[in-house]
Amino acid sequence: MAQQDDVFKKIISHAKEYGFVFPSSEIYDGLSAVYDYGQNGVELKNNIKRYWWDAMTLLHDNIVGIDSAIFMHPTIWKASGHVDAFNDPLIDNRDSKKRYRADVLIEDQIAKIDDKIEKEVAKARKRFGETFDEAMFRQTNGRVLEYQAKREALHQRFSDAMNAGNLDELRQIIIDEEIVCPISGTKNWTEVRQFNLMFKTEMGSTADGAMTVYLRPETAQGIFVNYLNVQKTGRMRIPFGIAQIGKAFRNEIVARQFIFRMREFEQMEMQFFVRPGQEMEWFKYWKEWRLSWHKALGLGDEKYRYHDHEKLAHYANAATDIEFQMPFGFKEVEGIHSRTNFDLSQHEKFSGKKIQYFDPELNESYTPYVIETSIGVDRMFLSVLCSSYEEQQLENGETRVVLHLPAALAPVKCAVLPLVRKDGLPEKAREIVDDLKFDFTTHYEEKDAIGRRYRRQDAIGTPFCITVDHQTLEDNTVTLRHRDSMQQERVAIADLHRLIHDQVSLPSLLRKINK
Repeated sequence: MAQQDDVFKKIISHAKEYGFVFPSSEIYDGLSAVYDYGQNGVELKNNIKRYWWDAMTLLHDNIVGIDSAIFMHPTIWKASGHVDAFNDPLIDNRDSKKRYRADVLIEDQIAKIDDKIEKEVAKARKRFGETFDEAMFRQTNGRVLEYQAKREALHQRFSDAMNAGNLDELRQIIIDEEIVCPISGTKNWTEVRQFNLMFKTEMGSTADGAMTVYLRPETAQGIFVNYLNVQKTGRMRIPFGIAQIGKAFRNEIVARQFIFRMREFEQMEMQFFVRPGQEMEWFKYWKEWRLSWHKALGLGDEKYRYHDHEKLAHYANAATDIEFQMPFGFKEVEGIHSRTNFDLSQHEKFSGKKIQYFDPELNESYTPYVIETSIGVDRMFLSVLCSSYEEQQLENGETRVVLHLPAALAPVKCAVLPLVRKDGLPEKAREIVDDLKFDFTTHYEEKDAIGRRYRRQDAIGTPFCITVDHQTLEDNTVTLRHRDSMQQERVAIADLHRLIHDQVSLPSLLRKINK
């Protein structure tokens, strides 16, 4: 775990050093759990969004997109249940005056037990070497079994308390486990209470006439309240979907793990409207299709897994998460949910407007059921960044840091580098940039030795470097260097566009889905 923490710290440092992610308002000492995307980060983020958007809207002729407003009528959040039930259980330490999420304190306690188990396994692996049977060790070692039993008992007690909404039991678990405040080191805890995560503001020109509105905590409701507008104006027939990418806001008390959990974040959501009774068929379809979208990136199939929900939300009849192996463990990056007809029914009830769908094949009206796919852009960004980062030991004893970003997502697709800053090489290099820049994000760089320039491009994940040398002036060929293998080949300038396009275009990535 310590080694993984070190790697994660290096990734965070790398993200800042190379223009991917900056702490927001840094010159004013920052703002907790808020981040800005730098020049390379915004390109990577936009490419992720484009990959998702095109996969939804180009590969499915029955999915269209919208962009709904962040400010929405406050009754929407009453209908959706967010006003009454969008809460986190909070607890204060009386000595440090610090506030914590009670569930996170207990989850961290469970993680500590997991760490103890992994340490026992690591020690045994080191002791027995190649003959080590890890599965047998986990099943038979007394200390591991003791830790495992303690973990399961704690997890069950925690799960029961959360499912029952038993705040007193959550506090009692914290007391019984002797969990201390990380700041004060004491166990002087208050009672646990609920805290609503929505940000409030006011809309109106006068204090008396101002209306309380909320910054949306999710983008899905903007789709639901526009469902009938889209269906009628687009002449959509069920089944059909509506996609949206947009900002959401949650007043997270315990925001942690870099950009994994933030107060301002971005979501890519698609709501798929189906006939009642067909929702499980479509749930299975989207569960499989969304995983194939992730795996097409080539980050490693073994890094993904499903996590089916044991307890469903009151409006759902099926739910699963796609989890990705981050440096700090498997974590949710996307959720697929069968939301039944809850949302549309609630908005019909609270608005007083009929928003049912008339099915011409059945000659009847009904409230559609909904399958939701919801993915966090920032979490997706982090999973791509973490899985791509590598410190490589080279044969000559040097070390290089390289981002093995999927070529179609890389912020810079190619860099053109004149070998020296004279003899007409910079001018020739500029000609190549001017030809390629209409189709690819292309960098020109002439400062420092060529090896250092290669390293900088490796560090931001540029798939190709094009070196212009004196031979280029003679035969119009250049050296094309491949990021991952560092192999170099001599190619004609006229072939550059085709060679690069075959590797970095989004269509080449989209074609891998479902293969």
